[in-house]
Amino acid sequence: MTVLPLHWETPLPEASLPAGRWHGRLWVSDENLADPAQYRACVAGYERSGLWPVLIPHDPRFAENGEDWIDDRGRLAPAEHRIEAADPAEVLTRWWDPLCCGGPCLRPFTNGFPGLARRAGRRQDDPLAEAGNTGSVLAARGPHRLGLVHTERPADIPALLGWTGMIKSTDQVAELSSVLRSWEDRFGATLIVLGFDRLELSVSAPPRNQGRALVVAAEHRAFSLPSFTGQPGNLREFAGGLVHRRHWRFSWD
Repeated sequence: MTVLPLHWETPLPEASLPAGRWHGRLWVSDENLADPAQYRACVAGYERSGLWPVLIPHDPRFAENGEDWIDDRGRLAPAEHRIEAADPAEVLTRWWDPLCCGGPCLRPFTNGFPGLARRAGRRQDDPLAEAGNTGSVLAARGPHRLGLVHTERPADIPALLGWTGMIKSTDQVAELSSVLRSWEDRFGATLIVLGFDRLELSVSAPPRNQGRALVVAAEHRAFSLPSFTGQPGNLREFAGGLVHRRHWRFSWD
């Protein structure tokens, strides 16, 4: 283990981390995490360090060519200053596509985006503790490097980095972060995995019934249409998989 070298985004001096380096505003470990508990430890230290940990999954599309998307693929301009101006309800309404399956698979929302789901009831689980637990489980299941970003909110990370993972659908990364902020506030949904074109969130207050989950499913579909069209079934079936689900995955592949 080595201590992270001094940098304008350095964590607490006593924070011991795997060897790694900065890639602009993103610090990344050189090797995959050997100890999954390291992720939980970074989450536990977030309120002191201001550095939020993300897991960066192994991506064979780049490994085969000796590339690393973090350095070898472009980024958008950082856009954190524009997050506040984006209205997540308006963003998802604009992103809603009524034509992907001709209509029947979207019932009862064939006339358009239904609006945002109501905020979950009183949350009993701590979103940060949930993120630490879920992230450590994912780190144990497969190879991930550790990433760290200095941020006030995990939701802001795509905008802070100028992440391009959703570029096939939109280049408005600030709008994407505005939706992530809304999910943080309403569902305790916290960014834990950042891939080339993939995001994963831990969720401490998921929808508890089919009716609530159906509106959340519509939000997911507007946010990442490929994630919806890439699975079997209609919107109601998709919603059934979100009831009590504490891990949300999105891909723009």
